Amino acid sequence: MNLWTPNFIRIMPRILVSRVFALLLAGCAMQPAIPPPPSCSPVSGSCPVCPVCPVTEVPRPAEKPLQAANWEDLSGWSVSAADELVLAFDTFLASCDALQKKELWRETCVSARALEGRNEGQLRAWFEAQWQPWQLINPDGSREGLVTGYYEPLLHGSRSQKTPYLHPIYGVPADLIDVELGGLYPELKHLRLRGRLEGRKLVPYFSRADWEKAQRNDNVLLWADDAFDVFFMQIQGSGQVQLDDGSRIRVGYAEQNGHPYRSIGRWLIDQGELKVEQTSMQGIKTWAKAHPQRIQELLNANPSYVFFRELAVDSAGPPGALGVPLTAERSIAIDARFTPLGAPVWLATTYPNSERPLKRMVLAQDTGGAIRGPVRADYYWGSGYEAGIQAGKMRQKGQMWILLPRRYSPPDAKK
Repeated sequence: MNLWTPNFIRIMPRILVSRVFALLLAGCAMQPAIPPPPSCSPVSGSCPVCPVCPVTEVPRPAEKPLQAANWEDLSGWSVSAADELVLAFDTFLASCDALQKKELWRETCVSARALEGRNEGQLRAWFEAQWQPWQLINPDGSREGLVTGYYEPLLHGSRSQKTPYLHPIYGVPADLIDVELGGLYPELKHLRLRGRLEGRKLVPYFSRADWEKAQRNDNVLLWADDAFDVFFMQIQGSGQVQLDDGSRIRVGYAEQNGHPYRSIGRWLIDQGELKVEQTSMQGIKTWAKAHPQRIQELLNANPSYVFFRELAVDSAGPPGALGVPLTAERSIAIDARFTPLGAPVWLATTYPNSERPLKRMVLAQDTGGAIRGPVRADYYWGSGYEAGIQAGKMRQKGQMWILLPRRYSPPDAKK
């Protein structure tokens, strides 16, 4: 969550700052979005400004995001296939390269590395002995949430600007300032401030529209042949680029401009251009081909802008927020305020545009700007065109159970 209040933080006493941010977190991040009445001024898109909004009822206290569960509560666990447990176990072992440095996971990683058997019975017994399931709960007490999909796209590009490679893929600009607010105030953990200097004043960084107007060519990593592909790679957070010299590289998320993510699919719906069921990635691209003169207007509807860093293609998947490569159909992006990075998660959802069950153990190895709320996941489908088709269609309901070491009792849980 990005908040822009540099003068506010500098001037106001610490206790008042913490109270205001606590109010913002409680009112916007933790509560379900409530459309404001027409007379209200919106904050962050959906949360009303409470002092000027008429109070019609007293909201009930939010449910705690975690509730203790039993293994038999996990939908599909009792009939899971052995190969799914093997893949989930191997993905967890890969995560241990990063997790073993943290006390919460250290003993479990040692136990996993010492496990000799890999058949279904042994793995099932190991998971049930080592882990306690906790079901994720929405603030209103409901247990279903949104499960979307993402993937690693393949773009075509060049290291030099020439036809048809005319669309820049940017590295981090030298004038972008990133402040981790938790370093100043521990109560503001997970909040960061991004901006730039104008003289001695810190101001918000350029929005997408302002950045495009500036047409800056400093710190361009590569040039791509399709502006829309660059945009979708920013949403996915990483991608591979096939260069015109025959080589291939990977680019990964490095920074963001500090502006909130806005869905261009929602913009098209609000403009009356598409219906909800048409706003898949493929549907949006079809609209763009039919309206080439409006493409930049469409892209500017999302003020967020992502900057990249160049990586080698030395693993099957791009690195996620945990710092380990993502595994196709076994990694998810989550909201780290509710699901700790690295945790195994039992996901019960359905395949894209179908009622066919998709129930398996996945690993919380990534985060995303649009992934907000306890019962919310972005399912990683892998790299390339087919993965993009699946990711673009996925907008399913689902339930989630976190697996945490049995000796640990999370403070924000309902026992």
